[in-house]
Amino acid sequence: MSSAPAHAVGGVVAEFDDAAGYGVVSDGDDGRWFFHCTAIADGSRTIDVGAPVTFDVVGGRLGRWEANDLRRA
Repeated sequence: MSSAPAHAVGGVVAEFDDAAGYGVVSDGDDGRWFFHCTAIADGSRTIDVGAPVTFDVVGGRLGRWEANDLRRA
């Protein structure tokens, strides 16, 4: 894995599949990170596409960087 930010990052939810429970968040530059609905901090397990969020980038189970602890900004 290449280096990833170690601090909270701001961005928007670019994609979210409510039925599958996963999505992608974008930081507005070239960064796009997968997330699972369990990574949404308020426990709602759903989030609107286009919602502004802050999140942490962490190493995921599949060996890729993922968004975690998504919080609506």
